[in-house]
Amino acid sequence: MPLFIGVDVGGTKVLAAAVSTSGRLVRTARRSTPGRTVDAALVEDALTEAVRDVARGRRVDGVGIAAAGFVDAAGERVMFAPHLPFRGEELRARLMERWATTVVLDNDANCTARAECAYGAARGASDSIVVTLGTGIGGAVVIDGRVHRGTNGMAGEFGHMQVVPDGLPCECGGRGCWEQYSSGNALARYARARLDASAMLRELCQGDPDQLTGPMVTAAAEAGDALALEAFGSVGDWLGVGVANLVAAFDPDVVVVGGGVSAAGDLLLDPARTALGRSLVGAEHRVIPPVLRATLGPEAGAVGAADLARTVVRGEGRRVRSAGSRGRARRRAVRGTVPRR
Repeated sequence: MPLFIGVDVGGTKVLAAAVSTSGRLVRTARRSTPGRTVDAALVEDALTEAVRDVARGRRVDGVGIAAAGFVDAAGERVMFAPHLPFRGEELRARLMERWATTVVLDNDANCTARAECAYGAARGASDSIVVTLGTGIGGAVVIDGRVHRGTNGMAGEFGHMQVVPDGLPCECGGRGCWEQYSSGNALARYARARLDASAMLRELCQGDPDQLTGPMVTAAAEAGDALALEAFGSVGDWLGVGVANLVAAFDPDVVVVGGGVSAAGDLLLDPARTALGRSLVGAEHRVIPPVLRATLGPEAGAVGAADLARTVVRGEGRRVRSAGSRGRARRRAVRGTVPRR
């Protein structure tokens, strides 16, 4: 049986996974990301270790890399990654030589969109928006069944839209970026600044604010901690404000929210849905798209990367394989038009 591996490399972790043709994770391996100020070769070493762990000596037919950064239109280089040391790195060519197999490269959110369209929450939708919340915010636009990559291959970098003029500084070098207000980093920052208000969070981080993480805040929120719930309310509200802008721009069938922070489910999405309804222009005169948690969870990037490798090796191009008629039918119903026969 052919072996296709997807690798999701983000600001804190590397996840490699062997993925079946049905989108199921067969085997996984994880490594920590060495950091964003180290030599890029150290990140490549972590990728290599994870891929070897998954392959277990078997021949690998193709590897897809889902990178948290700006990937060029040719899918050859990571031009810039705020949370990784890539700056114009010819990552695909170097890994192909190192691994002696086909390697394909795309942005992590684009890969998540592929996975959710093929197997998950956006399956059957024609047009969709995918927002991924992890260390920062990633995003992807799917139009008529294709991930829209843009002239430079960099479409969908929603996290670096400015939402607060002269706001919080961002790792990208700008200020007031959306991801500074709605992301895993934003969630932890909100709780750290108010840590004295929560005995539960102080206990989880042993009284050291620098040790407080997003998963700790999630655990506390699920246990009913007031400060943790307040933090999710803030991050979710900002998520809904940003999504409202995206819906106004693209009018999608569905909005899918993935990434590690999405593991909180409705703790995050309920305030986002409320903010979307409040912020979206003309909300009372239109169908507001559902905001759904990514079905495939934090593993969606790896699943989509493996799917991309499989389609490229088989000569099927980069089209998302299962986008279908649901979205078109929905729009016809809303607009009152009749499909041509």
